Amino acid sequence: MSLAPSRSLFFLAFMAGVLTLGASFYLEYGALLRPCFLCLIQRSLLAVFTLINLIATLHGPRRVGIYLYWAASMGCALLGAVTAVRQVLLQNIPPDQMPNCWPSLEYMIENLTLGQALQLAFKGTVDCVEINWTLFDLSIPEWSLLFFIAMLILGGTQFSRLLSGQGLRFVKH
Repeated sequence: MSLAPSRSLFFLAFMAGVLTLGASFYLEYGALLRPCFLCLIQRSLLAVFTLINLIATLHGPRRVGIYLYWAASMGCALLGAVTAVRQVLLQNIPPDQMPNCWPSLEYMIENLTLGQALQLAFKGTVDCVEINWTLFDLSIPEWSLLFFIAMLILGGTQFSRLLSGQGLRFVKH
């Protein structure tokens, strides 16, 4: 495999991220669905994932760079998957057992540490358990989880190929 296929896979991951980000913004502004804190965390991780893959596509790194870009990309995908799993689990809790709301995002940023804000976000609210939209009977967090798992599989496949020596044979000039 030459460097070009690796660059193409970074581009594929970038385009998947762009399309998914586009869908999330459409659901917010077109379908008027207000995202909860966990949704915003997933969207932020998706944006970072997409940016990493764009930079990798433009940079066209060599072997070590490819390892680093896939590792960073997979790190974002893993954190996104963890966040999506948490939200899917929260959706199985009856809404009357969840707190109604937390302070605003602006308040949390100004007055809480990052750890405290994340802890509150992962506890969830009624907003996190409501299922306002489905496609093929899957909620938004479930689709988010599928996306992150697919990107983990893509990255894991590339990582294993790199480690086994099957990938990235450099062409002599």
